[in-house]
Amino acid sequence: MVPARLRYNYRLYPDAPARELLARTFGCVRVVWNDALALRKQARKTGLPWIGGTDIQKICVTAAKRTPEREWLGEVSPVPLQQSLRDLDAAYKNFFDSVSGKRRGPKMGLPRFKTARDRRQTARFNANANAFRLRDSGMLYLAKIGEVEVRWSRPLPVAPSSVTVIKDAGGRYFASFVVEVPDDSQILPGLDADPESGIDLGLTCYAILSNGDKIANPKWLRRREKKLAKLQRELSRKKKGSANRDKARVKVARQHAKVGDARKDFLHQATTSIIRENQAVYIEDLAVRGLARGMLAKSVNDASWGAFLILLDGKAHRYGRTLIRIDRWFPSSQTCPCCGWKVGKLALDVREWDCQSCGEHHDRDIAAALNILAEGHRLRREQHRRQVAAGLADIQNDCGERVRPGEATPIPAPPETYAA
Repeated sequence: MVPARLRYNYRLYPDAPARELLARTFGCVRVVWNDALALRKQARKTGLPWIGGTDIQKICVTAAKRTPEREWLGEVSPVPLQQSLRDLDAAYKNFFDSVSGKRRGPKMGLPRFKTARDRRQTARFNANANAFRLRDSGMLYLAKIGEVEVRWSRPLPVAPSSVTVIKDAGGRYFASFVVEVPDDSQILPGLDADPESGIDLGLTCYAILSNGDKIANPKWLRRREKKLAKLQRELSRKKKGSANRDKARVKVARQHAKVGDARKDFLHQATTSIIRENQAVYIEDLAVRGLARGMLAKSVNDASWGAFLILLDGKAHRYGRTLIRIDRWFPSSQTCPCCGWKVGKLALDVREWDCQSCGEHHDRDIAAALNILAEGHRLRREQHRRQVAAGLADIQNDCGERVRPGEATPIPAPPETYAA
């Protein structure tokens, strides 16, 4: 059984000395990254061969500590510095795989230099080198930093393999633990009725289910626009480089952090509820990148449909549910779910319409969810037939009766739960 890697995030509350040591560690991690990146860029420009991970570590960490310019690298733990170089190797690998076509998705660019003006700083500690330990008192020990208070909101299922200490733009500290758990430990029990749902995403209502349930759109950013505008005006009036401007910047960053935290909490609760209550989920595969550049860009980005789809997909795989994405060009909101008659393209302000073929009155969003459910059933039947033809479906040929050699076995029909 291949273990699944999960992340558990907790809030950290370091004291003043620990904050100073963490700031020093973040700076050293950034300097080692920039030194290694500059060295590789210079080698490529002069035609020298590629510098491997072991050699770059000897140059940028081991040898650099003995020089007067970089002797302060020895004041922090070497583990975050080594992890920074491994992250640089991973960034280069992602770029090369993206250029060669091995990596799917959007094209990846070359690694870039890090700047101290980036308000988000990270440092990763590995358990193999004993760079961090969990005390019985609940404190987190970090090498050459000391013990840091952790707010344990939930227990860790197993011992973590690494921890990443994060400082966000609002000055908050977090510990992100990576744990490995078996896949079978996360599978939810099957549902007796095998309920299924088609989901249509929108802006007026965030999600509309085929059973008629609607999930309201909280509009996290819209609800805090006035507060953010006020804080942004106060920030613009402060003198650049002053302490008051930095305080105003932190206030703006914390307000944005509240928006992000509320959005993330909603997305996790909504996706978990949908996955727990349905054995199969069918949803439209939206072109979120394109919609986020249109006239409704602000509302689309506030809704964060892309994160919703990613969380739904990951939890369906993790909990043993079925998730099928419907083609984005499928006319779900233009088709009558009763007779199949197409009304044509509708304006966004038209939320209800009447079918001219069967006379049914439809709510636009519910009709779209029903059409997505029907299209999901069709795609699932096709997927089952392809699996049967390829011999990959889990079918029972005997069914309790005697089967003689050479006797043809009929192809089983798809399960009744998604038959037409």
